[in-house]
Parts: sequence; C-alpha cells; structure tokens
Amino acid sequence: MILKIAETTLKTKFGEYHEILFYDGQKESHALIMGDVENQENVLCRVHSSCIFAHHFNSIECDCREQMEISQQLIQKEGKGIIIWLDQEGKGNGHFALLKSIEHKKRGLNQADAYEAAGFKKDARDFRSAAEILHTTGVKSICMLTNNPKKVETLTQYNIIVSGTKPTEL
Repeated sequence: MILKIAETTLKTKFGEYHEILFYDGQKESHALIMGDVENQENVLCRVHSSCIFAHHFNSIECDCREQMEISQQLIQKEGKGIIIWLDQEGKGNGHFALLKSIEHKKRGLNQADAYEAAGFKKDARDFRSAAEILHTTGVKSICMLTNNPKKVETLTQYNIIVSGTKPTEL
C-alpha cells in the first residue's frame, strides 16, 4: 500500500506541476501532475525510473534525461499529464549493478544484457506503485509516454486503462 505523505507546487522550465510525494514503507515515489486529470481520459503519463548518471551527472551514455524532457514538453503542449518518478536506479537493480554492467556494455551488449552478464536481472523494476499512484489521481485512462511494453503490461495488470502509447525517442 502506498501513502501520500506530502505535496507542493513545483515550477519547472516546462511549466508548473503539482507534486505529490508517496511512500510505500521502503521507497519514496513522486507524482508530478499538470492540469486537471481527475476523471479524464487519454491523459499523457510518463513512468520514469531514477538514473543518477543522466539526471545528476548529465551523462551522455543513456537517454534517460532526454526521455524526461520530451515527456515534459509533450505534457506542457497538452496542458495536462502525469509523470511518476520511481526510485529504481539501474532498472531496479541499483547503482552498483549499473557500475558493474559498464564493462559488458563496452563490449557491445545492450543495457539489459549487460546487467545479466554482470549477474543481475535484465530488468528488476516493479511498476505496481505507479499503478497505485495512478489510481489515487482518479484518471480514467492514460496514454503512456514510453518505449517499454513491460510498463504497459504491468499497469494493465493493475487495472489501469492504457489507451495507447507515444514514444519518447529523440
């Protein structure tokens, strides 16, 4: 079960969001909501996992920061939408796994295979808390800003109506 523990207004270079902080007993998650999404259909939604390299160190070795910016631009253009930020660094394996996977990625493996070669799961993320957060917003359906079918499958399993997807590629 996820609990709402705090909220505020957040001004960004892509407009103003209502931030809600949630806690599941182990990790915090953030919902950034622009506009009125309650009882709305086809609300743009980005479920995004933390990435220290991209968001804190401005790494050019992944596209996490760009995916977030594209999502915020699309939501700003639409005038409403939701971004859910999950503490799931390294596809849920943690930052240590990311560091250990780099040598395998340099040998040509994609990120998921590099995690597996380093002894971790290809993708250990869990999107259940994102579904719980979406239920609290009261949206009727979402259009996911994603390139990842696993996110759509998982949210659908938790009774979120996903009306479609839009890629977040450059």
